[in-house]
Amino acid sequence: MENARNKSLWWDNLPAELMAANRPPLVNDLYVDVAIVGGGYTGLWTAYYLNQRNPNLEIAVIDANVVGFGASGRNGGWCSSYFPTSIDKLAKQFGADAARNMQQAMHETVTEVEQVIKHENIACDWQRGGSISFARSELQKNRALAEVSNWGKWGFGSTDYAYLDVNETKEIAQVTQNFGAIYSSHVAAIQPAKLVRQLAKILENRGIKIFEQTAAQQISPGVLTTPSGVISAKYIVRATEGYTASIKKQKRELAPVYSLMIATEPLSDQVWQEIGLANRQTFSDGRNLIIYGQRTADNRIAFGGRGAPYHFGSKIKNEFDLNMRVHNQLPKILAELFPVLAEVPITHYWGGPLGITRDWMASAGLDQGTGLAWAGGYVGDGVGTSNLAGRTLADLITNAESNLIKLPWVNHRSPKWEIEPLRWLGTNLGLQAMTLADYSENLTSKSSRIPKLVGYFTGK
Repeated sequence: MENARNKSLWWDNLPAELMAANRPPLVNDLYVDVAIVGGGYTGLWTAYYLNQRNPNLEIAVIDANVVGFGASGRNGGWCSSYFPTSIDKLAKQFGADAARNMQQAMHETVTEVEQVIKHENIACDWQRGGSISFARSELQKNRALAEVSNWGKWGFGSTDYAYLDVNETKEIAQVTQNFGAIYSSHVAAIQPAKLVRQLAKILENRGIKIFEQTAAQQISPGVLTTPSGVISAKYIVRATEGYTASIKKQKRELAPVYSLMIATEPLSDQVWQEIGLANRQTFSDGRNLIIYGQRTADNRIAFGGRGAPYHFGSKIKNEFDLNMRVHNQLPKILAELFPVLAEVPITHYWGGPLGITRDWMASAGLDQGTGLAWAGGYVGDGVGTSNLAGRTLADLITNAESNLIKLPWVNHRSPKWEIEPLRWLGTNLGLQAMTLADYSENLTSKSSRIPKLVGYFTGK
């Protein structure tokens, strides 16, 4: 296992031409129209659509490490329509029409990403097989039925979200403790590092400047300060997601919480016949502490889950990408789902931080008075949501009239996280509570009240 420690599958199997790009850091002061902090999906999609709206704009992107170093190159590889805030909560806060429009925009985003990938000839192992969330107890089945029924009340039918009975679930995957499943068509499996690295090359070919190894020290109206130079810009976009706390005066904006992953060796056709997932459906189940997986293009399973602790003071360190207590649990959970995987070697272990706002509400916005823009707070649903963010920020910056800028997440301001040690206590208690909720439900077969209590205190 030593060779597999802290080794992302996605980075490990990048083609050489995508690994080879070593972009120089910023070395002089610079003036541009738009400066973007963060070379992940949010930053690159924003640059991509800004260039589409106005090819004459001078745009610079900086990254403290390299393009795709963060969650964009290390995530679970789901391009989905899932939004971190429920449609019911959106409706309570913004109204029913706004909530429905938000979810419809998320559905359309998956199609938008697919069209860009085809148009730009991006090879990122895209396959829109949908996603299946297994119900593995009577309790989870009842929750699944209620969820699908609720989607129906909002006008989203079986072509969007369908409840599958036991036999229909078996046709997709041979999971243990099969009580049915929810199937969504608005999800695709991808190789995320391939997508983010190719987006960067496309942007550079269109004249957009990208500086790596260039950290943002402070963001102020019109001025982006780095250790090696100052970038002056009319608009500055903060697109740093889980790394936002590293910027001066931004520590309480988003909490960096770690999600961890493993990957199996390539599996034989015989093993896949026992598992299923023939159309590379992504998969999860109905437990409270999230798990997620996909069948990769080279026939592995990439599988992840939450449960790693939040670190005091929103600290982010490379060594936090590994937590062997959690990493050692992931193969066991995978074998519980698919027993044929019990003895399969794990070739990769990795992880990284994702960004969570105090109210679990993602947002994209622009303060026209200061020229400061932002997007983030995706809570692990950023592959799709970041594309919507990029299009939205491009419309806001170019003053375009569009339906996107009317969506309820636009210019939403989340409350700041509490000061320490309250932030550390609350975040870690929430993680432990979800684990306890799953234990309680497995033991009693009764729905736990803990998730609702956690949701009340977090604003989820």
